[in-house]
Amino acid sequence: MATQRRTLLGVSGALALGALPGISRAAEKTVVYLTPGLDLPFWRYLAKGIEDSVKAQGFGFSALDSHNNAATQLKNAQDVIARGVAGICISPTDSSTAPAVLGLAQRAKIPVIISDIGTNSGEYVSFVISNNFEGAYGIGKVLAERMKEKGWQNGSVGFVTISQARRNGQARTAGFRKALKEAGITKEAGLQQMQSYTADETFHFVQDMLTANPDMRGLFVQTDQPTTGALRAIKAARREGQVLVASYDGTPELVKLIEADQVVGSGMQQPYLMGVKSAEALLAHLKGESVPKETTVPILVVTSKNVAELLPTIRKTVFAGELS
Repeated sequence: MATQRRTLLGVSGALALGALPGISRAAEKTVVYLTPGLDLPFWRYLAKGIEDSVKAQGFGFSALDSHNNAATQLKNAQDVIARGVAGICISPTDSSTAPAVLGLAQRAKIPVIISDIGTNSGEYVSFVISNNFEGAYGIGKVLAERMKEKGWQNGSVGFVTISQARRNGQARTAGFRKALKEAGITKEAGLQQMQSYTADETFHFVQDMLTANPDMRGLFVQTDQPTTGALRAIKAARREGQVLVASYDGTPELVKLIEADQVVGSGMQQPYLMGVKSAEALLAHLKGESVPKETTVPILVVTSKNVAELLPTIRKTVFAGELS
């Protein structure tokens, strides 16, 4: 992991496009991935999928970290477009700011693949996305079933979400709410949107929810790594065994928590596979082939009951072979 992390993070520094001699020639065979933040494993796995695929076809690769800041992502886009690249894959910091980057690329005639999150408008070659609504609906049904088994259906459920300015964030919230509503679980303990996407941030969100909602019995954390912060908050409040936690996406640590039933399950996207599909669409376009406007990658609803069965797939398409 450390080697992979250095490889991916390094491109925003020494391997950024402007740092290489003769980059104007190399740029013609370089694919750039503009990512929200390489601190989250999900984006690193997606980047690895793009990298492996384009390098196999003789292209160079760089991933530029936007640090979850739209202005930084726009600046990164301006820099790489000014130097010229073969193509861009982008996971927007949010859907409302993506059109600015797409407009720059369109004027420069650089093809763009959107890899997750989505955009409110703008021109692009193809959009690779997970079915976030169905994935969240699936894991919502798991949580609702567990709450009803315990007789907790009258309790409230808290949400710690990714940005609701992102299309995928809106879909996750809507899918999960649908599952709860169908189960007759209607009380909510609040919704907090992540900004830094860290475990510490989620710890404080959940701490406040638990204090304000003594009847809180469920929690949905819409991305993987911050889920550990939620578990810490529940333990600190001495509410272990009293609040069920559902998650989204996956890390090796989260898999262990699901196996131990400390987390009821997770709707796992397949980021490495999404990266591969993004690269395939871009490379096909560069060859003059037609590509679908949208590709949907299935989500794996992983629980303690099926994690062993799904583990071979998870190793390959989620963790890029990293999970031992």
